[in-house]
Amino acid sequence: MSIYALTRPFLFALDAETAHGAGLRAIELAYRTGLNPLLASKPKPLPTPAFGIEFPNPVGLAAGLDKNAEYVDALASLGFGFIEVGTVTPKPQPGNAKPRMFRLPEHQAVINRLGFNNQGVEALLRNLDATRYRGVLGINIGKNKDTPNERAVDDYLIGLRAVYERASYITVNISSPNTQGLRDLQEEETLRRFIGTLREEQDKLGANGRRKPMLLKIAPDLGETEMDAIAEVLLASGIDGLICTNTTIDRAAVAKHRYGHETGGLSGAPVFAKSTAVLAGMARRTGGKLPIIGVGGILGGADAQAKVAAGATLVQFYTGMIYRGPDLIGESVEAIRRGRGF
Repeated sequence: MSIYALTRPFLFALDAETAHGAGLRAIELAYRTGLNPLLASKPKPLPTPAFGIEFPNPVGLAAGLDKNAEYVDALASLGFGFIEVGTVTPKPQPGNAKPRMFRLPEHQAVINRLGFNNQGVEALLRNLDATRYRGVLGINIGKNKDTPNERAVDDYLIGLRAVYERASYITVNISSPNTQGLRDLQEEETLRRFIGTLREEQDKLGANGRRKPMLLKIAPDLGETEMDAIAEVLLASGIDGLICTNTTIDRAAVAKHRYGHETGGLSGAPVFAKSTAVLAGMARRTGGKLPIIGVGGILGGADAQAKVAAGATLVQFYTGMIYRGPDLIGESVEAIRRGRGF
């Protein structure tokens, strides 16, 4: 039995958000005391190119676990091929009222309505300045809650400019269900203008020859027509890649759970099929022209390989860390390795 499996009951005795913080502090303590090898064995390298970047392995940490980049070194030491921090907004904001995070262990799921709670982009950059990590770093940017949608692009421009030099790639998050109206930015004409503005700024920032890839993170709650439109916009825009997907607002799989009707985004096992279907749908529509990161419901190595089989180049997880712990990293890398025939 792994160290994490032994400690999980103690974490699960706490409310979900308290346990989130306690788990991160425990990983940090293990890192600083040299005990992190007890948490996870680092996987053997599995080099994977995407977006012009060479990833040491294709398994990454999804945004949301380390919003303020406070635990990057400790998390990277567990063997992730890349780390994505955020979502970060231009100004600090407290997020939504508590309680706002709920575990559904029977479903290996979490519902959260955190609402982009973070310390703001300046604090995130200060935290990154204090890290030793020089691996692949994604920075996920969003808008402040009080910024209206008609001015949302201004917040994303602030974030893009601020994190550009420090990031290996930038993720544009317009798919969280926890900021009112945010998903409306996925509408075709709105998205066309929005991405076009960000792409212009990306080109300006990369004019010195240091171009950084920019990815869009989309929702799993998209119909066929919506996916058609998004794919058309993205292919025309020249964006570098796609992340499929964020959390779902669909509650069908957990409707009978006592937390099943809590508002927020549902992550974990119940989102796997829906997010993988969107991933496969977007992979077909983009014809391999846009590398895709598959995220949503990875709880085992077979899930990670299924994302790759559906069209992902890389994968990420967050809720899987809550239920499986760091062992999931190596297990996922090895499953993908076997899928490649190595």
